[in-house]
Amino acid sequence: MKQEELLIIIPKIEKYIEYILNMLIKLPRVEKFNIGSEYKKSVYNLLKNAIYINKVGNKIEYLNTIDAELVLERIYLRIMYSNKWIDEKKFKVSMEQISEIGKIVGGLIKYYAKNNKK
Repeated sequence: MKQEELLIIIPKIEKYIEYILNMLIKLPRVEKFNIGSEYKKSVYNLLKNAIYINKVGNKIEYLNTIDAELVLERIYLRIMYSNKWIDEKKFKVSMEQISEIGKIVGGLIKYYAKNNKK
């Protein structure tokens, strides 16, 4: 079952990245190149680490890295929303997608910690 979750997380991250990239394109010009660039690096790191989970032994380390990136992305979203660079709908949809990915990651962390698999 956990292998299936590993396979499910990558398409969810891809869908999330697609949504975020479309959102970032519409940011004000200055912010598109500031917070937008940082956000893009973060989502690509998220995908990279998700791919590494399937390929490397220390799964918990990569899952914790993904979890940390998700926290960072929540902060970026709150900043963009509070500055009115994105509307409430984009904020909520993005947060829901992050939450869904986060739940999978949290379940995987618990699974691998419990079973001591690296």
